[in-house]
Formats: sequence, structure tokens, C-alpha cells
Amino acid sequence: MRGIDDTDRQILRLLLEDGRRPYSDIAERVDLSPPAVSDRVDRLQELGLIRGFTVDVDRSMLREGVPVLVDVQVEPGNAAAVRSSLSTAETVEHVFTTADEHVVFTATAPEADVQSLLDDAVEMAVIEEYTVDLLADTSWNPSLGNAELAPSCAECGNTVTAEGESTKLDGTLYQFCCSSCQSRFVEQYEQLREGVDS
Repeated sequence: MRGIDDTDRQILRLLLEDGRRPYSDIAERVDLSPPAVSDRVDRLQELGLIRGFTVDVDRSMLREGVPVLVDVQVEPGNAAAVRSSLSTAETVEHVFTTADEHVVFTATAPEADVQSLLDDAVEMAVIEEYTVDLLADTSWNPSLGNAELAPSCAECGNTVTAEGESTKLDGTLYQFCCSSCQSRFVEQYEQLREGVDS
């Protein structure tokens, strides 16, 4: 599996600054042709490193409630479900899960009513307690640093290195740490697909 190089990182940084930046502008800055930039962006999307291009809305310019930071302690085993539910809530901006299964999120609470926001978004029975802090200001600055590409193996969960394998199945690219994991995964995938087609 090919990793990412300095040119890929430059392209990603430029897209983080402005997701609508034209490929011709990026091409000038990284010394490539626009089609070469397009190919690299397509590859980064296929790898799953670029998940999409979004709009960064400055909610402080909108009057719709009070900006809050909420730390929710959930019953063990429920953090993923709570995080998933909160991620789809209209007024929630960012959701994080800590190693000790706290779910922390930023939101704009209508009429400063966090209880109603939680009632609408999650199953309250799994919430043990929560704390709310009013936010004075926020900024969101995603960055790359010198990070290396390190996807997880679709079969065993280990980190996939440059020696890893990849396979596209039904339009989805899967990464594997070794050929054994790739073989097992593909074999199981084919068996499941045959079972569905039968």
C-alpha cells in the first residue's frame, strides 16, 4: 500500500485552509498539473483519508441559542451509541469520545436548555450524569503535522503499513496489514455475498 508523501500533505493542508480551492491553484503551489492534483485527491478520497468537503459555519454570527460544552458520562458500553446519536443532532457541532467513555460535545443549546437537547438526541437511561460549561469562544483548526497514513486492517484491526495490501470490493476500498488477512476477509466477503445472492 502506498502511503502519503509530502506533496499529499501539502495538498491536504491547502484543502484544509479552503476546501473550495481550485485544483489549478493547488497545482501551482505543489508544482504538479491540475489533473495530477485531481488524481491525488481522488486517491486520498478512495483511501478514506478525505471523507468529504464541508462548510465551516461561524455559529457565533447566528442567533439561535447558547454555545455550550457538555461532558456526558454514560453507562459502560454505551458511548458509541450516544456519540452516534449526538452526531446527527441538528445543534451539535463536534462530538468526542474519551477513553473512559465520556462523550464530550459542543453545541448551541436553544434557550440554554441542554436537558431538552439531550432528551431529543439520546436515550437518557444510559446517561449517568453530565456537566455543562458555557463557551466564550471556539476555534477549530484541524492540522496534519507530519502524520503518516495508518489505516486499520479491515480483518484484524492492526495498523496497515506500507507493506500492507488493499482490495476494492463492490466499490469500497478495504485495507489489510498482510496478505493472510486480505485472503480471509475476501473469502468471508465472497461467502456472504454468495449467501445473499442465493
